Amino acid sequence: MMHALCFLVFLAAINGIQAVEYSVTNSALSTRFRDQIGTQYATQKLDSATQFIWNIFQQNNPADRRHVQKVGLLIENFDNPIAYTNTNTEEIHVSGSYVNSYKGDVRNEITGVLYHEMTHVWQWFGRYGVPRVPVGLTEGIADYVRLKANYIPSHWVKPGEGQKWDQGYDVTARFLDYCDGLRSGFVAELNKMIRNGYSDQLFLQLLGKTVDQLWTDYKAKYGNIA
Repeated sequence: MMHALCFLVFLAAINGIQAVEYSVTNSALSTRFRDQIGTQYATQKLDSATQFIWNIFQQNNPADRRHVQKVGLLIENFDNPIAYTNTNTEEIHVSGSYVNSYKGDVRNEITGVLYHEMTHVWQWFGRYGVPRVPVGLTEGIADYVRLKANYIPSHWVKPGEGQKWDQGYDVTARFLDYCDGLRSGFVAELNKMIRNGYSDQLFLQLLGKTVDQLWTDYKAKYGNIA
């Protein structure tokens, strides 16, 4: 008989200004999620991820953020991808199969996945009718947050590795970390500017070099000439 474990909680966000409602539903009936992660822990991590992301994006004012009041986490029966976020419904979907089969510290891994997916909830994608941010950069920003939260898996690429700057995920995250080292708060500024539309020229405006030159410099720094 199928049933779902559901945990609902209201958590006050930073300074009590904006409250976000979180729900966690284990419809996959993943015993490993239930026993090694749990709905209470997952809910706490959704909230801590939200506050961490607001800090990374320097979004102290609610007007600077996407207007999100509810976020749902659903552990479901699917194999691929590991997880995805629907920003229309503000729901994060995580594969129960992945939770059950992961080799290693599953709590740490799923925490990292939640930080990545929560970034999709809060990051800007550009307005309709204007150039949208490339998927590789979107995923790179999400993994950049995961990197700064120190929830990265051992299989990630090392700094300087990768084929192109917008390859996405860990490759782009490492590159963005390099860019942020050139100008503290770069990722926050980039995300803020993306709200109105995207262009590669944003890198030039913020760092004084084209993104291609920055990628070349980044590769050279680590001995991997582009």
